[in-house]
Amino acid sequence: MDPITILTALLPAATDGVRALINKFTGGAGAKPMNVDEAVKLSEAETASKNADVERLKALHEIDQVENVSPWVNNIRALQRPLAVLVILCTWVASCYIVMPVELANGIANMASSVVFYLFGERGYMKAKQMVQ
Repeated sequence: MDPITILTALLPAATDGVRALINKFTGGAGAKPMNVDEAVKLSEAETASKNADVERLKALHEIDQVENVSPWVNNIRALQRPLAVLVILCTWVASCYIVMPVELANGIANMASSVVFYLFGERGYMKAKQMVQ
């Protein structure tokens, strides 16, 4: 397997590991409020942060909505990712049964591993992370 593919698959775990080391050495608590006023400000900042995430998702949704375009164009646009996944995975399955140069087969396998990680990697990693905690 290509080192870049392995690196992209292990990058989320590595960043969480670094974060865990930093939390271990710093106590992991972060800044603690010293009085009620600071606690209120901290609570307001956390609420603003959550609202910012919601606003970001709303903005992404609005960007994805294209107006003044035929419905069939929107349908084709929405099917681009699933179609690319299907083509790459079908090519990988076919490459298992067709004789081809090793470099080409390795490239197809790397693309297929990236697609599988795109489909299942993040969700699987988050589920495993929840099970550990």
